[in-house]
Amino acid sequence: MPKVSSHRIVTAIFGAFFVAVALLILAAAWESTPIEASIAALVLGFLGADALISAARDKRSLLSRIGPLP
Repeated sequence: MPKVSSHRIVTAIFGAFFVAVALLILAAAWESTPIEASIAALVLGFLGADALISAARDKRSLLSRIGPLP
């Protein structure tokens, strides 16, 4: 079994979390604000999918490239 770094595991968890939040935003806010919900879900879903793909490929995700935030 290949070794998996903890960084890849954390990145995959954050990616899955962002995808789940995107789906929850669509489910919760679609009735009242479909355009805003779609935009927010698209952005979070894209970042989550990028994190999942980056974890699978062992590359840096877009979220990790923006550096530490205050």
